[in-house]
Amino acid sequence: MSHLLILTAAELETRALARSLELTPLPGFPFRAFGRPGLVLAAVGVGAARLAPRWPRLLAALDAPLVVSAGVCGALDPRLRPGDLVLPEVVLAPAGTRHPVAPGPRARMAARAPGAAGGALVTVAAAAATPAAKAGLAARTGAVAVDMESAPILAAAAAAGCPAVVVRGVSDGAADALPAALLPVIGPDGRLRPAALVRLLGQPGVLPRALALGRAARRALDAVAGALVSLAG
Repeated sequence: MSHLLILTAAELETRALARSLELTPLPGFPFRAFGRPGLVLAAVGVGAARLAPRWPRLLAALDAPLVVSAGVCGALDPRLRPGDLVLPEVVLAPAGTRHPVAPGPRARMAARAPGAAGGALVTVAAAAATPAAKAGLAARTGAVAVDMESAPILAAAAAAGCPAVVVRGVSDGAADALPAALLPVIGPDGRLRPAALVRLLGQPGVLPRALALGRAARRALDAVAGALVSLAG
């Protein structure tokens, strides 16, 4: 089995997947990482903001790994529901570049999750936080889902000569809005911002939506972990 490098945006995603895959903390990293021999799981920040500085250390830990962009995404296709799995064949970058995924690993995950959505996933630089923004993205790109990390992750993998694949679970539907107060809770480094969390707790009108999104994210990550088993063993 090839070595595996699984990258998420947020440490919350990393910890959830580590629990599901029974991975333990790895020593020797200047940031939080989990894994076992031949497998490393780590966060690279919202929008892959920490990918560049962390990439050399991550790549040095493995031998020509299969790189996986994993975590949650937003639905653009109104047929997708929170908790659904997305296994795109291609990722669209903000500038229009197309990044195909490795077909073999994607097929192995799709065999384990025959109901997963395919097609294209689009990566954006700022969160698609409203139904109107999502509808506009869908109309312009034809993508079924949106995230903020997969395009730079796949670009880095291609530059290093590594195959790459994407597995994402839907945390918010095409008709769902993301309250503006939720967006700063996770920092660019992928870690919770305590001050932003405290401010959120002071807005009781936002809390029900935050809790609902948290439940949806857990379902989404359970689906992602189930698909990853076909790669991680």
